[in-house]
Amino acid sequence: MERAKIILKSGKDQSVRRFHPWIFSGAVKKIIGNPAEGDIVEVFDNKETFLASGHYQPSSIAVRILSFERVEIDRSFLKRKIEEALKLRQSIGLVDNASTEIFRLINAEGDSLPGLIADYYKGVVVLQIHSAGMFRLRQEISEIILETLGGRAIAVFDKSESTIPFMSGIKAVNGFISGFSEPLICSENGFRFKIDWESGQKTGFYIDQRENRRLLQDFTENRCVLNMFGYTGGFSVYAMKNAELVHTVDSSQTAIETACENIRLNYGDDKRHTAFTADAFEFLADIKNKYDLIILDPPAFAKHTGSLPNALQGYKRLNMKAIEQIRPGGIIFTFSCSQVVSRENFRKSVFAAAANTGRKVRILHQLSQPPDHPVNIYHPEGEYLKGLVLHVE
Repeated sequence: MERAKIILKSGKDQSVRRFHPWIFSGAVKKIIGNPAEGDIVEVFDNKETFLASGHYQPSSIAVRILSFERVEIDRSFLKRKIEEALKLRQSIGLVDNASTEIFRLINAEGDSLPGLIADYYKGVVVLQIHSAGMFRLRQEISEIILETLGGRAIAVFDKSESTIPFMSGIKAVNGFISGFSEPLICSENGFRFKIDWESGQKTGFYIDQRENRRLLQDFTENRCVLNMFGYTGGFSVYAMKNAELVHTVDSSQTAIETACENIRLNYGDDKRHTAFTADAFEFLADIKNKYDLIILDPPAFAKHTGSLPNALQGYKRLNMKAIEQIRPGGIIFTFSCSQVVSRENFRKSVFAAAANTGRKVRILHQLSQPPDHPVNIYHPEGEYLKGLVLHVE
């Protein structure tokens, strides 16, 4: 079948030659053919030399590249990519691991499958699809995942209702593509969590904080811990192992109820834990000297570059409140999951927050996402999770 051709402007081929997986619309000189959104197109330089193949979309990212080689993008291509993704997770000890039954199987550009996220929960694979091209392949992808995982997977759930670009006109509906399962109790580093992919945020759990939660344990001995934006209590469960007390705060009553359920799953009716349904900034208004470990893990403050200045101010205000009021010798785990906020920008916001308080602040750790969320070295935008562990005197 003759594929539509994307011809790039002179000089606009350099990022593709450096293997960046996105073609921006501003780089396109002309389109030969009439591709529909989600069609596979071929990309050429200004002299019509082949560069790559990928999914077309009529937006600021015009092509999401699947291959820099002239190969057929078919079932065997997808199977090979999914097998490579599984092999990586096996090599880092996440497959068939009784103490951790939760991991990311496919991480979009990080696994050379842009637009596709697949998370594994003890036999259930949850997809979140971000492009029309991948959405059109979801049935085939589901079949390949089940085939590749063998007996390790019993069902595939598609949770793309809110992630498919609305301009595509696709009316995605969340639901099982294959098999069925009720919400599960899954282990992560030996701790137990209820996973509800239907009503939970993202695919049901913040898998990307797994290693950072484990690090938190090293700092919680006999401390009074405040987990802001606690969601379903991931950090709180880890903190409860050694802490004197743990307070979980979230604006969602549903999230708080799930957090309390996760605490009970691991510790029963332990009075060291208290949960609050409250606005973060209001709660932080007056917490002076109550806590000596604070976790700040807010939702993305910036979804696009236009909201970046306000986002950076938000991070500054949030961190300033915590740095001002934490007990001397206190520890702050602070994060940004906004892709458009660079590591440098986030660190500058935290620096400005610290400078305004006048307190002595040192960085103990610089944090990122775990290895099952790999970053394609040619696609630095894939490093979305940034974190700092601060010591405040």
